[in-house]
Amino acid sequence: MPWATSVASGYTLLRDPHHNKGLAFTEEERDGHYLRGLLPPAVLSQELQIKKFMNTLRQYQTPLQRYIAMMNLQETDERLFYKLLIDNVVELLPFVYTPTVGEACQKYGSIFGRPQGLYVSLKDKGKVLEVLRNWPHRNIQVICVTDGERILGLGDLGCQGMGIPVGKLALYTALGGVDPSVCLPITIDVGTNNEKLLNDEFYIGLRQKRATGEEYDELIEEFMAAVKQFYGEKVLIQFEDFANHNAFDLLEKYSKSHLVFNDDIQGTASVVLAGLLAALKMVGGTLAEQTYLFLGAGEAGTGIAELIALEISKQTNAPIEECRKKVWLVDSKGLIVDSRKGSLQPFKKPWAHEHEPLKTLYDAVQSIKPTVLIGTSGVGRTFTKEIIEAMSSFNERPIIFSLSNPTSHSECTAEQAYTWSQGRSIFASGSPFAPVEYEGKTFVPGQSNNAYIFPGLGLGLVISGAVRVHEDMLLAASKALADQATQDNFEKGSIFPPFTSIRKISAHIAAAVAAKAYELGLATRLPPPSDLVKYAENCMYTPVYRNYR
Repeated sequence: MPWATSVASGYTLLRDPHHNKGLAFTEEERDGHYLRGLLPPAVLSQELQIKKFMNTLRQYQTPLQRYIAMMNLQETDERLFYKLLIDNVVELLPFVYTPTVGEACQKYGSIFGRPQGLYVSLKDKGKVLEVLRNWPHRNIQVICVTDGERILGLGDLGCQGMGIPVGKLALYTALGGVDPSVCLPITIDVGTNNEKLLNDEFYIGLRQKRATGEEYDELIEEFMAAVKQFYGEKVLIQFEDFANHNAFDLLEKYSKSHLVFNDDIQGTASVVLAGLLAALKMVGGTLAEQTYLFLGAGEAGTGIAELIALEISKQTNAPIEECRKKVWLVDSKGLIVDSRKGSLQPFKKPWAHEHEPLKTLYDAVQSIKPTVLIGTSGVGRTFTKEIIEAMSSFNERPIIFSLSNPTSHSECTAEQAYTWSQGRSIFASGSPFAPVEYEGKTFVPGQSNNAYIFPGLGLGLVISGAVRVHEDMLLAASKALADQATQDNFEKGSIFPPFTSIRKISAHIAAAVAAKAYELGLATRLPPPSDLVKYAENCMYTPVYRNYR
């Protein structure tokens, strides 16, 4: 190894984020670890330091300032960062991840301070294994990797997409209890086609057009092989924010040989399916009795559609080809129909059904009369007043999911959905919206946030020692999340349980995923624990300060 491990003390200890406790070092610890005089005399508990930091955060004027402050804290006092995030998850989640992380990625070069994670670029071709060896932690169990080509709804941000895997893995720890020392954020830099970034003097990546074809494939292949060689079969590799043309191919290619997961395709699908299962407890009926219409036919839209069809197939024992006929998709050219098959990308072809061509979403709503309308288009305010009124005209309780991030890209706001449906819609969004007052009733919109699913899924894979991700694990995660929603949530208009109990939710999801891994023979940690929920809770990282002797 190119580095050695030693026990930090004194000045070095205060600059080690994994062991630093700030003003919480006791008098005895200050004497025993050569800290006397390096800190002010006061001794403050972790709780008091959290109170102080929250007071400071709330004084900042912009979300980006809060993001920068949180990232700085993560790099100076890791346990305080995670305790702060866990204790204030609802307030801080939008600043650590969406929507603020999008702005952070756009400005990543300008705000770049201490480097986080690993950067693998075209310059490292033939030396990727050496790059992995430079990371100080050997026992890596979860990797989140992006190539920066499709960051949220913001497009190609190249090397500056690193904010995404860093933020995602922070949530794996805070929400799912995966130890931060086993998490590794990685950005694969193959260039960018973003002219603004290429001309930005503060850009931190390769200044060249994005590599494609054989050059791209060879670097990814070397990376995947190196990860498996260095970290073993059981390391979870989460593909994040790859463009459609690569995302589907990579998932298809490596799902047979590696433990891989794509949150944009599979995580989004799982959390939306959970929302639908919960919504049906309010509406009545089964998944198979609904008709689904999507605006958007990319990674998220087709991923959700496929998981819905799969669950209908399992519930009804009907062939999945038949079940897909309940699901319709609209892309930028209109309704996806059979007559368009010749020009469709492969991942869209299963959704091309017999129907006359229709150009607009409104025409599709009027013709198909869906009970469920789902937006994954990345285009803001496309669920117009006419469309939601049409949905409400033939549904007593229309189910409307406006999932695009960030908030400005959401297909409609919570207020629009409730107002235009006269308070009858069951609404969920990808970005957070404040509660809405309508005719004396307060609606608390549910957020169909992938953070409900992927931390628990990751924990379940880790604690079971799974070697592959199976689609049945995603279905198990969806059902576990839906089961956590209560009548109290439904009465407030929310189909998701409160985020304040996310670690409890993650433990139940982890248990369901692990149980499925054992059932399918994909788990390697044997024998299986008798109580998987309790086992998952016991495995969770808790960021309280440790006492040093």
